[in-house]
This record gives sequence, C-alpha cells and structure tokens, in this order.
Amino acid sequence: MILNTFRTVLFSTLFLAVSFVGFASEDKPVSDDAPFDAKSMILHHVKDAHEFHLWDWKGKPVSLSLPIILWTDNGLTTFSSSEFHHDDEGHTIVEKNGGKFVKLHEKIYQLDAGASSVAFDAEHHPTNAKKPLDFSITRNVFMMWVSVAVLLFIFLSVARSYKKSKDGVPTGLAGFVEPLVVFVRDEIGKPMIGEHKYKRYMPYLLTIFFFIWINNIFGLIPILNGANLSGNIAFTFTLAIFTFIITTLSGNKNYWKHIFWMPGVPVPMKIFLMPIEIIGMFVKPISLMIRLFANITAGHVIILALMSLIFVFKSVAIAPVSVAFSLFITVIEIIVTAIQAYIFTILSALYFGMATEEEHH
Repeated sequence: MILNTFRTVLFSTLFLAVSFVGFASEDKPVSDDAPFDAKSMILHHVKDAHEFHLWDWKGKPVSLSLPIILWTDNGLTTFSSSEFHHDDEGHTIVEKNGGKFVKLHEKIYQLDAGASSVAFDAEHHPTNAKKPLDFSITRNVFMMWVSVAVLLFIFLSVARSYKKSKDGVPTGLAGFVEPLVVFVRDEIGKPMIGEHKYKRYMPYLLTIFFFIWINNIFGLIPILNGANLSGNIAFTFTLAIFTFIITTLSGNKNYWKHIFWMPGVPVPMKIFLMPIEIIGMFVKPISLMIRLFANITAGHVIILALMSLIFVFKSVAIAPVSVAFSLFITVIEIIVTAIQAYIFTILSALYFGMATEEEHH
C-alpha cells in the first residue's frame, strides 16, 4: 500500500513538472538570452483566471474557456473568455454590446468612449479604462461548483446506500465516509461544544470539513492548472465570516459577560480587558481566514519555485533535484489538505463551544 501511494505521488509530481513546462512557455516564446521571470510566473499561476490552460499543442495553448459576465452602462454583457485569445496584457480588444473590453492581469476593463487602446500611467495602471461589475465564472468559481456537485453525489449516494441497507452496516462509499463523519462528531463536535449542544452545529462542521478538504485536493491536481479555491483569500474570508456569524448569534449571557464585563476580576481590570476581548472577537475569524489561505498558497508557491530552478539555471542537471524536493513538498501538501480542513473545523467548533458554554459556579 505504501509503495502504491509513493508511485501515485511520484507520478503526480512528474506530471506536475510536465504541466509546469507547458505552463511556463504559454503564449510567450522566450529567447535563450531572456531571463526567466519566476516571480511573475508563480503569481500568475496561483491567482484566479478566466480559463483553464490545459496544455500546448504544436505551439498553441489548449484551454477550456469560461464565460465572461459583465454589467456595464449598456446592461448585461456576456461572451467567452476565448475571445481574448489568451491575451492578458490588454492588446486584444473585444467589442460587445457597444463597449470595448480588455483583460489586464486577469481583470476585465472597459475602455472609455472613443479609446482604441489602453493607456497606462507610470505604475502600469490603466488610465482610460474602468472596471465593470464582473460576475464572470472564473476557474475558482467553476471548481467550487464542481466540488459542490461531487459532495452532493457522495453524500446522496451514501444516503441511498444506508436506505437500502437492511442491517445498517456501511458498504462501498459509505464505508469510507462514515468513519470521517464519526471522527468529526466524536473528536471535534462533542469535545469542543459539549454532549448536549453539538448536534445543532454538526451540519455546518461536516460541511466545512469536507468542503475545504475536497477543494484542497482539487488544488493539487496538475491538470486543473492552479484552480486552488482554498488559496483564494475571498473564499477563506467567506468561510471565516460564516463562523463569526454563527459564533456571534450563538453567544449566550455568559459569553457576552466575559467579553464586556469579565467576572471575578477588579473593575479597573474589567475596563482594561473589555477592548481586548472585543478585538479578540474579530481576530479569531481573521486568523481562520489567513491560516487556511497562507498554508495552502505557500505549498503551491514552494513547488513552483522549486520547478523554476530548472529555468533559472537553464540546466537539465538541476531537474532531478527540483523534482525530488517537489515530490517531498507534494507529499506534505497531501497531508496538509486534510490537516487544514481539520484545523479550520476544530477551531470553529471551539469558538461555538466558547459561545455556548454555561456559567460554572
């Protein structure tokens, strides 16, 4: 079993290297004398995009285009991201619904009336274009929908298998899911929240555990080309906001007393502790947001940086070292996918438990 796992990880890492080579040369033929810009490549890879670049075929990129959905002064405007022809520098102008649109660093801009090209200031910011309301389906949004569909398929299949089972013994997919559900219940829900109150929070805890875990796994698949939802700060911010709202709404009298008027301490100390506790209310979700985002993004950046060494040194001799270290980081990343889902879930449960804890006499 260990050997098979090692072979799988090794294959995935080698496939990542092949995908990286194709990605590094995407749309930008570079001369032998031109320096390789590792920083731009890495930042371009980890951020969101309007298409999936799959591979290069005969010098041309093969991509899965996603829909561009904009709300402009002329109303709703839609078109395919393929109309930008993989241009991310604003050279290609798409004319739709009476407007002219360009793509700059994966951001869509609408040119001002009468403009035929993008003008930039000294800091390379467009001066004759503005951002319309962008509701486009980016690859992170697309993968979020895919993960939701996968989770629905898994749990609906498990529910049907339990319904058909006469003795209640899990089989097949249910045999894999049930221990995870029991783990979240017995090792997270009950200890952190309490035997009598954990049930009302289990739907949320199970949802974020599996939702974060499966999206972390998707982020490791090379063919998805960096569709890393958990490495998007907006995604982690939204999850943290949900935890914050549930914690705040669940707070009982004892919880708010410990925040605004700490019992058992002198009055001057109560006044001193109150602003600290109020700040702590917001620090907790912020730490949740940053921890998940930073850990997932860091792993991808390290792997891409290791692969970049091949192009920085312009030597194939460095390839075995890059692949070996990338293999090591990939193994760690596989473990981190589950660990980060566990940490986010257990900290959320801990906050719920603190909010609902009764006063001890």
